[in-house]
Amino acid sequence: MDRRRPSGQERNYLILDKFIERYRGRPGGLVRILFKAQELFGYLSPEVQTYVAEKTGLPASHIYGVATFYSRFITEPPGKYSIGVCTGTACYVKNAQAVLDRFQAALGVKEGETTPDGMFSLRTTRCVGACSLAPVVTVNDDMVGEVTPDKVADVIRRCREAEAEEETERVPERRRPEGDERAAPPGP
Repeated sequence: MDRRRPSGQERNYLILDKFIERYRGRPGGLVRILFKAQELFGYLSPEVQTYVAEKTGLPASHIYGVATFYSRFITEPPGKYSIGVCTGTACYVKNAQAVLDRFQAALGVKEGETTPDGMFSLRTTRCVGACSLAPVVTVNDDMVGEVTPDKVADVIRRCREAEAEEETERVPERRRPEGDERAAPPGP
């Protein structure tokens, strides 16, 4: 009997299996299942879509159709920083399209795409419930209000600074062993 602990991926599939059992065949069940899969895996890859099709008994084409119909589903690997420009009514009338256009120009991607370095994904969202702050941009789980086209560069800069800070924290400080002259920097 294999008593090893399941890997993260295996654990996610086990969780998804239980969720599928609970919602398979229920009205609205597929949408709930796909949201859970996206929460577990980060996006709905072709492999995850096929898995859901097999486990629910639904055609893969149906799973793909639902996954691509609803804008809240992500079918491509997202960037580290997922930028969402709200295009709900309040944001739209306060120039959200110009904000989206500026993000597209600054990042060199269109809505729904990820930068080649995998750093940024750009998407539109429907109302995020912060209409008094329109236009609103989300960066992962954070909300930024009153974003104008001129503030787009600042949003991107803050993401890059956070990434650089995180990178610095990951690189351990190089220490020289006590008395090791070879490792010492050249003196005056």
